[in-house]
Amino acid sequence: MQFSLRDKAPVLLAAAILLAAPAMAPGLRAILFMAVAEAVVALGILVLLRAGQISYGHALYFAAGAYAVAFGSRWLGPELLLTLPFAVACSALLGAALGAILVRYRDIFFAMLNLAFSMVGFTLLLKLYDLTGGSDGLTVAQHRYAGLALPADDYGPATYALAVALLALALLATSRYLASPQGQALSALKTNETRLEYLGVSGRAVLYRAYVASAALAGLGGALAALGTGHVTPELGYWTKSAEFVFIAVLGGVGHVAGALAGAVGFELLRSYASAAAANAWQLIMGAVLILIVLFAPQGLCGLVRKAGAARAAKKASA
Repeated sequence: MQFSLRDKAPVLLAAAILLAAPAMAPGLRAILFMAVAEAVVALGILVLLRAGQISYGHALYFAAGAYAVAFGSRWLGPELLLTLPFAVACSALLGAALGAILVRYRDIFFAMLNLAFSMVGFTLLLKLYDLTGGSDGLTVAQHRYAGLALPADDYGPATYALAVALLALALLATSRYLASPQGQALSALKTNETRLEYLGVSGRAVLYRAYVASAALAGLGGALAALGTGHVTPELGYWTKSAEFVFIAVLGGVGHVAGALAGAVGFELLRSYASAAAANAWQLIMGAVLILIVLFAPQGLCGLVRKAGAARAAKKASA
C-alpha cells in the first residue's frame, strides 16, 4: 500500500509547524522537544489500544532507549548513526523478551504485568549505582552527525530537527501499519479474538508483533529525550511516566495516529503553563483536564477537531 501526497500532507504540515514554532518563540523548543519524544512513545500506546490492551509499563522501554543512548555513546562513540539504532534495538529486544510472557494475558492482567516489569526495571536502574549512576543518572555526550561535530549553538536546533523528522516517519509508518492486514487484525483481536483464531490467525502472534513494535517506538522516544536533555535518570522508568504516556494518548484521542502528537503537545504545554501558574496545584489541573476529556470529549483533541470540521461542513451545506 502506497501513501499519496494527500495522506502525507497532514504529517508534513505538522512537521513544518513544529520546526517553525521555535523560530517564532525560542523558549518553546525545549517543551516541544520533549513533546516530540513523548509523541513517539504514545504512538506505541495507540498501537496496543487498537488491540484493546493498555500498558502501564512503557516507561521501561522509554528508559531503556534513553540509557542505551548513554551507554552507546560510551561503548560505540557519540555517533548518532550508531547510538540511535542501538537504542531502538535494545528496546525492541527487551520488548521481544518480555512480550513472549505478556501476550499470554489480556486486559487488567496485561496492564498490571507491564507495570510490574517496569517497576523492576526502575529498581534496577536505581540500585545498580556503579553501572547506572543510581539516582544521579548519567550524562549523555553531545553526538556527532555522520562524523561531523556541530558547534554547540547548532547542536540543539539540529537535534530537534532530527527528532521532528523521525516523528514524521514514525507517524507515517504507524499509520501504514494500522491500515495493513496486521493492523486490521489488531482491531479484530479487540472485537473478538476467538473469531480471529477460527480464521487461522494467531491472536498471540498478532499482539506479539504489535508489542515489539510498540516497545521499539518507546525506545526511540527515550533516545530522543536523552539527546534533548543530555541527561538520563531512573525517573524515566518510574510508573508515573507510564501514566503520562497513557494520559497523552487519551488526551489526543486514540482513533487516529495524529492523536499522539496532539496529546503530547497539549500535555507539555498544559503542564508547563499550569506549573508556572500554580506550582503547588498543577497536578490537580492536569487531573481535572483528564476528567473533562473523558466525560465530554472521549475522542480526545482530534475528535474535537473532527467534530468542529463536520459541524462547519454541515453549516455550509445547509446555507
